[in-house]
Amino acid sequence: MTTVLTPASPLTAADRCDRCGAQAYLRAVLISGGELLFCAHHGRKFEPELKKIAAEIQDETDRLTAVQAQAAEEEQH
Repeated sequence: MTTVLTPASPLTAADRCDRCGAQAYLRAVLISGGELLFCAHHGRKFEPELKKIAAEIQDETDRLTAVQAQAAEEEQH
């Protein structure tokens, strides 16, 4: 059997961490076929274990620092 992974859609504000309910910034597509969503905190916490069981990890935590940098720039103007 051949498994084809399609590109994952970007995470949105509606995507929530499976651990705490905060906004998800990390998606782990499991080898077994499911997926888990995590906030940045729990994504970092569980990353070593996720790497063992995930076929793909979609990490969008860089969006957090991009938003902060943009807000700081807007305050200067």
